[in-house]
Amino acid sequence: MEAAKVTAVVARVVGDVGLAEDLAQDAFVQALEQWPRDGIPTKPGAWLTATARRRAVDRIRRDVNLSAKLQQVGHLEELRVAELAEGDFDAALEDVDDDVLGLVFAACHPALTAQARICLTLRMIGGLTTREIARAFLTTESTVAQRISRAKKTLSQDGVTVEVPSGAELAPRLASVLEVVYLVFNEGYAATTGRDWVRGDLMEEAIRLGRVLAALAPAEPEVHGLLALMEIQASRTRARIGRDGEPVLLLEQDRSLWDHALIRHALAALDRAVALLEAARSSAGPYVLQAAIASCHARARTADATDWARIAALYAQLGGLRPSPVVELNRAVALSYAKGPEAALEVVDALAATGELSDYHLLPSVRGDLLERLGHDEQARAEFARAASMAQNDVEKALLLRRADGATGATGAQGAG
Repeated sequence: MEAAKVTAVVARVVGDVGLAEDLAQDAFVQALEQWPRDGIPTKPGAWLTATARRRAVDRIRRDVNLSAKLQQVGHLEELRVAELAEGDFDAALEDVDDDVLGLVFAACHPALTAQARICLTLRMIGGLTTREIARAFLTTESTVAQRISRAKKTLSQDGVTVEVPSGAELAPRLASVLEVVYLVFNEGYAATTGRDWVRGDLMEEAIRLGRVLAALAPAEPEVHGLLALMEIQASRTRARIGRDGEPVLLLEQDRSLWDHALIRHALAALDRAVALLEAARSSAGPYVLQAAIASCHARARTADATDWARIAALYAQLGGLRPSPVVELNRAVALSYAKGPEAALEVVDALAATGELSDYHLLPSVRGDLLERLGHDEQARAEFARAASMAQNDVEKALLLRRADGATGATGAQGAG
């Protein structure tokens, strides 16, 4: 629980994320040795932070000449604070929220690959072990450990500091942070590979990270937008899986199984985002727009009550802000319910002609659904079979094969569950 805070504070002292984590671990070891003997301190987090900062001072003194090091890193005042008496713990936690937010920005630095950012964030902010991260992403511990190690070296070599960016640098850096959190969530919401379609642990961790960000950066609309989006999508979890483990698509779901308390929390987060935008007279960003789309489904008591015209309009707005063939495909799905499958098929065929989604299994899946609704069953089955051959998730592949065989029990907007 305290790992991210302790690491963040120490990183501001030493200017090296990897070294800061090592020093934080030293403090935890000291706690394991000392607390059983002397008792748990009144403020465990402050004790750990003060201890780790003193370790940082000792490390600097041992490795190099102290005065030269102080001139190099320019943290004289920080090091003085680090030499607090053990009873003066409160000062060790000054500005800790800013430090943690700075650590989040460092872990999600654009200099790192997407996979490295995900692993480093889950390790240093989420507190997951390399084993837990490896299990979540169906890879080996050694692979995760190597990604984390390389990421720390990259940050050190590039001189990345633990600080909250400002000015023109803030928006792109914040976008990188939100991208990492949403990538984690999406891997839990609809796993790309493996036997499970949903991985609740990853969704829960992403939502927890989103709530941490919302607390640390309460004035950022996109942070609240992302949190609302994830919570609305997560609210459907119980309804998305049938009795035999098969996927249940959005329009076929029992909406009484949705987590309506989580939906209310999400809609409140979306309201905060909208209020911030209105106060700043700014336009909605991609996460606020996606949350608004998800809210249309969340507010509809039945599938037939869904405001598909608004969803299509929001997807058009999202596409104008961030052009993407996937966004256009989702707009086509909304159009199919707002104006009919023929209008949507024109959009999908135009997308197919570009070749941009030639390896994306949901393109033939959506096209198959539209053809089936138009009564072109043979063509629809061929599209479902093609989609199944491209899908990597076992559960999703089985669903598509059932549709290719002419099953009628799972109809509705593909990819919208």
